[in-house]
Amino acid sequence: MESIEVKNFATDGDVNEPNNARVETLNIGGQRVMKLTLKPGWKWSEDIKPTVGTDSCQARHLGVVMKGTVAARHDDGTEMTYSEGDAYAIAPGHDGWVVGDEEAVVFEFHGAWGE
Repeated sequence: MESIEVKNFATDGDVNEPNNARVETLNIGGQRVMKLTLKPGWKWSEDIKPTVGTDSCQARHLGVVMKGTVAARHDDGTEMTYSEGDAYAIAPGHDGWVVGDEEAVVFEFHGAWGE
């Protein structure tokens, strides 16, 4: 690995566009980083669940909200809303959705979102 490595989501990443979302993925420094752009109305249980077939999202998430507001409800009933500037960690077993009519942009550093 180089001592300094720089990549750009627009030119070096992979793009996946599941329903109501855009997922840009980079592998850098031996890690995966994702930029998620979630449209208003996006909800894991409606837009992703039919593809993966689990009752709730089984990925672990670690990220930062850059724009908009997102909420998550864990299978144990815990619910949290997080917005621009908030860092978050979500354990497997949850649903998530965009709050309001503004798209949400988040960067994630761990997890298997959309897989």
